[in-house]
This record gives sequence, structure tokens and C-alpha cells, in this order.
Amino acid sequence: MERLVLTKLLEWKNSEYRKPLLLKGARGVGKTWLLKEFGNRYYQNTAYFNFEDSPEYQQFFETIKDAHRILDNLIMASGQNIEKTHTLIIFDEIHGCPNVINALKYFCENASDYHLACAVSQDLKTSPSAFPVGKVDFLQINPMTFTEFLMANNDLNLVNFMDSIDEITPIADAFFNPLYEKLKMYFVTGGMPKPVLMWTAKRDVAKIQSSQSKILKAYEADFKKLKTCLAQKCSLIYKSIPTQLNGNNKKFTFKAVKEGARKREYETALHYLENYQLVHKIYRCNKPNLPIAAYDDLSAFKIYLSDVGLLRRLSQLDPSAFIEGNRLFTEFKGALSENYILQALVNQFEVTPRYWSQNNPPYEVDFLIQRANDIFPIEVKADTNTKATSLKKYKELFKEQTKLRVRFSLDNLRLDEDMLNIPLFLADKADKLISLALKQRQL
Repeated sequence: MERLVLTKLLEWKNSEYRKPLLLKGARGVGKTWLLKEFGNRYYQNTAYFNFEDSPEYQQFFETIKDAHRILDNLIMASGQNIEKTHTLIIFDEIHGCPNVINALKYFCENASDYHLACAVSQDLKTSPSAFPVGKVDFLQINPMTFTEFLMANNDLNLVNFMDSIDEITPIADAFFNPLYEKLKMYFVTGGMPKPVLMWTAKRDVAKIQSSQSKILKAYEADFKKLKTCLAQKCSLIYKSIPTQLNGNNKKFTFKAVKEGARKREYETALHYLENYQLVHKIYRCNKPNLPIAAYDDLSAFKIYLSDVGLLRRLSQLDPSAFIEGNRLFTEFKGALSENYILQALVNQFEVTPRYWSQNNPPYEVDFLIQRANDIFPIEVKADTNTKATSLKKYKELFKEQTKLRVRFSLDNLRLDEDMLNIPLFLADKADKLISLALKQRQL
């Protein structure tokens, strides 16, 4: 399979300012595979150390502060060869190894000729004062995008077509129809590499289901490593998300987690799920001013899963919905479509999206994105019904701030004055399409 983030890893390798790299991402997102593949492609050899499978390696970091001596010990203990610049050194599962994390500063300061990349899935267990601030580079690894799914499925003609779009004009049926069908399958597999592989290589829906179940069970197993009360709360919150997103108002409520649940009892568990990168937390924005984070309503937020396929599996929606018209897009009041769009936006925009709503009368815009010094409202329509009353109301209230309104739907690509309609399958190109629409409006 191909991952577009490999280009960022190559930039890190070639940077004169390179530091030890920390890859962050949820379990099952493909961090280990990605690092090994990167090593195979761009280095003479790879030296791999898993601190969860081989905890004895941690002893080399307890008292030694010399990076070269640490490497000598690792070479002798493992029998692996390590050479400056020619070897990619991989430290895997280091989240529970504070001495290893702290030692990264020694590699940065005294062994910069060695290329060291680390993978973590959970909170780093080290005190804030001991973390090597300024001595590491970070790279977030998210689930595979729809574009990467197409690449894995060898649909390179469709990928090339999406890359070639250079104006806002309707898409021919020869491309629209297959992209629409492929997107439905992506809603089944999601972006976790193993389920994607089960489809692209095996065409085995049962194995897709099984691999997604294994990922969800692995999360539950990770919860059980926590204190009992926290583990139960993490599990309850995570399992409540399909129900939360199935309501007319998708605002997260603790009472939907458990009858009588209170915020102060569950917010630590929710914070854990965020840091473990299993969920996206999207705050309500009071008004679309800059910086958008300054106008968060901290009492109102929505929670989405990190992967649309896992949301489908957790919701127990059978893959047979793939053949039932638009059902995958419209099920759970369009929650799967919203989750998918959010995943695409998170990959493209540095600032986490927000949403906007008002109560009397009720209006809600699904997402707000900050792009440079502009804020754009986004609505997600799960079918071809593109009536957008909330976007209309938003423009009435915030006309000066609204250069462009964006709607994702199953309609074709088009620009109607200040309304840009983007087909759901082009979500990965949102940033580019917004830029093209703004340029067309200036003509």
C-alpha cells in the first residue's frame, strides 16, 4: 500500500534540522508498517526495537545518558547493525518508557548523525519537566484517506483525475459514478490499513469485519490497562458515540453515556480518548472571528470517531448497506458522512474544525474551518437534497466574514455565486477546490 505521508518522512530524512521523530497515532493506524516501509525504501537497513515486546531494552536507558553507549548496548543485545545516516533506527511502543523518551534529547544533542524515529499510541508517561521539549520532531499519522484507499485499490486513473481538477466545473459521469461507488466501499472499510488490505487484496468482507472488530477489542484491552473506574468510563463513552451522533442535535451529552453521569466524573476519560487519538472533539464556535479558538464554547462540543469504518462497525451497520443506494451516506442522520468529512478536513487544515449553532430558532452549520485568515462554513448533506437553510442563515448573520460557503453532498461539483458544492468523494481536495472557487469568484 501507499501512504502519502511517506513524502513528509522523506522531508524529515533530508532536513538539515532533523531531530528524533515521534510518530503519533491511534493503535492500528499503521505507524509501525509506515516506519518499516520507509526504512526499506530509503535506507540501507533498518534496526527495529519494540519496547513493549522486549521491555529489557529499557535497562539501557536507566542510568546511561550517552546516546552512543546506548546504541552500542542495543547493537550487542539485538545483533542488529546500526550505521550513521544509513540506518533507520525505530523505537516502537515507547509511550510507557519515560527513560527512553527522556533520552531522545541525548540523541538530538550528541548523535544527530543517527536517524531515529519512534512510534507511540498513547499518552507519553513522563513528567512535563522531563520531556525533551524542542529536541524532537512530531508527525501525526491518521487513518488512510479516500485517496489512499483508491491508490491501494489500484484505481490510479481516478486518483489522477482528482489531482487534475483545475477549475470548478461539473464532473463527467465516467468519473462521477465510479468515484461514488468506491466511496461507499470506503465507508465500509474505513481508513485503518488492515481492513483496507482485506478489501483491496482479498475482497473479503468478512475479514474486513473481523479486522475492525480486532481493532475495537484492542482499544478495549488498552482501556483495561487503566484504573478500573477510568477503564469503564472510557469504554462507556466510546460505545455511546454512535448514539450521540444519531440524534437531531449531535452535541455530546454525558447523560447519553450513562443515566446520571456527570461531566466531572467522565471528563478525565474523555480526555484520555482524545489523547489516545480515538476521537475528535469539535467545539461549538460562538462567532466566526479570528482566531477561531478564542471563541470556543467549552460547554458544547461534538465527538466523532477517528475513522468512519470503525464508526460503521461500532454502530453495527452491516456492509450489505453498500448495495442499498445512498444508505451508507444517510444512515444515523448522516453521521457517517459527517465523520468522513471531518477526517478529510483534519488532514488538510492546521486548525481543528469547529461548528456553529443557535437555538432560537434552531440552526446549525456542521463545521467551520479556519484557512489562513478566513473562516468558511461547511455543511454536509448525505444525499442530493442540498437545501441549506443553516448556511443561508449563517450568511445573514455573518455576511462580512463569509467569502464562500461550502456544501458537501452527492450533487456534482459546481459554484453558484458564493456557494461551492463539492461531491463527497472530493473531500480530500477541499483546500484546493476552495482556492479555485475563490479565484473564479474574483474573475
